[in-house]
Amino acid sequence: MKIIPLGIWGGYPKANSATSSFLVEEDGFRLLLDCGSGVLASLQNYISIQQLDAVIITHYHHDHIADVGALHYAKLIQNQLADQPKTLAIYAHDRDEQFHSLSYKEHTQAYNLAKTSQIGPFTIETTKTDHPVYCLAVRLDTKGKSVVFTADTGWKESLSSFAQNADLLVSEANLYQGYEGKIPGHMSGRQAGALAEQAAVKQLMLTHLPHFGDVNNLIEEAKQTYTNLTTIATVGKSYFI
Repeated sequence: MKIIPLGIWGGYPKANSATSSFLVEEDGFRLLLDCGSGVLASLQNYISIQQLDAVIITHYHHDHIADVGALHYAKLIQNQLADQPKTLAIYAHDRDEQFHSLSYKEHTQAYNLAKTSQIGPFTIETTKTDHPVYCLAVRLDTKGKSVVFTADTGWKESLSSFAQNADLLVSEANLYQGYEGKIPGHMSGRQAGALAEQAAVKQLMLTHLPHFGDVNNLIEEAKQTYTNLTTIATVGKSYFI
């Protein structure tokens, strides 16, 4: 399984960047996790629009869906140019009326993520996170390997069992330790490390980063509570598990 970070920021993208999102590839199948601001431009550094097979949307905050409209038009244009038009599957929860806006003519089709167990080569599990809106963490398993994306969440004990023994935990770390308990729906680097330790994952990757301070301090925070490898997601780098 190959994982390429396309963006690493929470809330909004910094200049020439994108909000937290990932391209996951296995056996020629290409899956996009979240489609917020700047993601569509970043994605095209690695694959074409028509090479994308499926999209997962974890929740409906703008930093996770802002580029969905642009994706609709990209699919329309590329399907008009293609000899064989291709409908793109978009998976998201249906607890919000915005679910229905994910389907666009014959170009994209929305499916309920919470009721989905397989996307291409990936076995899918989801669980609700602690966030101001309904949000799903996602676990992908294939060929004995697993990656867990926390999406946006505050500390939630049940996430440790959900992520148990994963090869990679991709965790949000939108807060520094001093902000724990002050901003709801997000975790600090220290809490991300604690989750990784409780879940006994093999390595931890931090994303959905804050727009202030030194983000490298998040790694030091995580090391307080987690003993294995911790990194900050690097845009464009290929990670293999």
